[in-house]
Amino acid sequence: MSPLLDDHSIGLEARMSSDDHHSLRLWLRLLACSTDIETEIRKRLRAQFGMTLARFDYLAQLHRHPDGLRMSALSRYLMVTGGNVTGLTDELEKDGLVQRDAEPGDRRSWRLSLTSKGRKIFERIAGEHEQWVVELFGRLGDVDRHALFDLLGKLRVQLSAPPPTAETPTP
Repeated sequence: MSPLLDDHSIGLEARMSSDDHHSLRLWLRLLACSTDIETEIRKRLRAQFGMTLARFDYLAQLHRHPDGLRMSALSRYLMVTGGNVTGLTDELEKDGLVQRDAEPGDRRSWRLSLTSKGRKIFERIAGEHEQWVVELFGRLGDVDRHALFDLLGKLRVQLSAPPPTAETPTP
């Protein structure tokens, strides 16, 4: 039995056997790495700033759009329901980090944007966040980080391409 099969502490990936399809093992490894990084970022955001990852992501989207976003667009960017955005908006508005303005020409729609306080706080947190990510990936050497980036880029292109048809050979 493989030593990895005995280690249940790191999840399903550790229980994979060499008989399992390599693509499945690769997918589980990507998922495990992503989950581990996200878990660490969540812990640090909570410990150092008392902030959830959902709040951070919300503020990040508004930071990327200085003119603000409609609630529906923010919901799409965050890949959450409108109800989730409304709840976060209420909390962040109460904390003075975001403002909600009526959308010109559409009385049913709101445009959300960061307040100056929200922008200042987000930029401080984002700087720390960036350092955490640099630290987490810093354990890989430059060559490995660049190779991983390039390979994941190729995977992204493959995943976004239309699926091959019976007449189209796969590359």
